Amino acid sequence: MKLHDENYRGFASDNYAGAHPEVLAAIADANGGHQIAYGEDVYTARLQDVIKGHFGEAAEAFPVFNGTGANVTALTSMLPRWGAVIATTTAHIHTDENGAPERISGLKLLTVDTSDGKLTPELIDEEAWGWGDEHRAQPLAVSITQTTELGTLYSVGEIRAIADHVHAKGMRLHLDGARISNAAAALGVPLREFTTDAGVDILSFGGTKNGLLYGEAVVVLNPATSEGLIYLRKLTMQLASKMRFVSAQLIALLTDDLYLRSAAHANAMAARLRGALEAVDGVAFTQTTAANAVFAVLPVGVAERLHEQFRFYDWNPATREVRWMTSFDTTEGDVDAFAAAITHELSA
Repeated sequence: MKLHDENYRGFASDNYAGAHPEVLAAIADANGGHQIAYGEDVYTARLQDVIKGHFGEAAEAFPVFNGTGANVTALTSMLPRWGAVIATTTAHIHTDENGAPERISGLKLLTVDTSDGKLTPELIDEEAWGWGDEHRAQPLAVSITQTTELGTLYSVGEIRAIADHVHAKGMRLHLDGARISNAAAALGVPLREFTTDAGVDILSFGGTKNGLLYGEAVVVLNPATSEGLIYLRKLTMQLASKMRFVSAQLIALLTDDLYLRSAAHANAMAARLRGALEAVDGVAFTQTTAANAVFAVLPVGVAERLHEQFRFYDWNPATREVRWMTSFDTTEGDVDAFAAAITHELSA
């Protein structure tokens, strides 16, 4: 029994989209018969080969349920109890994970203000100090997000500069890749080029925002910087008993460029939305539209009226900044209807 209107489209989050048909087919293909539980199945074994193909021979994947679990588990494996992580004030681990890094891992987050959601070596140095001071949590890792929570994009060179800077200080680099596929599509380079080859030590590979039913993965790129993941995944309640269904989805996403096809489409829809509104009076864009997010400020009352028809986030109510997200199944018609509604409300 179907309970929802399949024609409804929201612009709040790419999590609103359903599962990609190719992903659903992969789940169905993985069904039937028995496979050993907790990751000893043939799909999880195959996933390791697929991950190595994208990230290098040293890479190892640990499938998990969700993005928060991936971030928390990855960071926990990188740090001692007295360790701290430097991140932006807009980082998902700081603003949207309900204290999970601190409460579950016991680590300290050291946050830095940025205008575009991106860290630089200079910004990192605002908190990269105090080693050996027993009164200060020790800054031992940096976490960046690609693409960022503000929809912006690190270049390959920017990530390499951060990695070199972090490593020179004896620190480790984590990448929150909730939208890593959108970044790959926007950069036009293989995943490895802005992760493994750029010096990232460990990453959270996102799937749910790009067509998976559920599931992400912690991907260790530098084994020397992470330990205990086989135990920590269970300890943090991220070990799936029927792991074959998570692994099968990730295999599907990373096969035949599905991750790129889906992400590139989402990015194109965001570009289409921005393009339709660029010349419309009353819309002030606040960030570059590098991938599948559009940030803008609207006049008083416009967002409230639009909310009667469309779901999207009031990113900063105090400044009337909103966020519009597109996904793999957003159509040109969806975008054009939304743009027309925005234009209409601005002229009302």
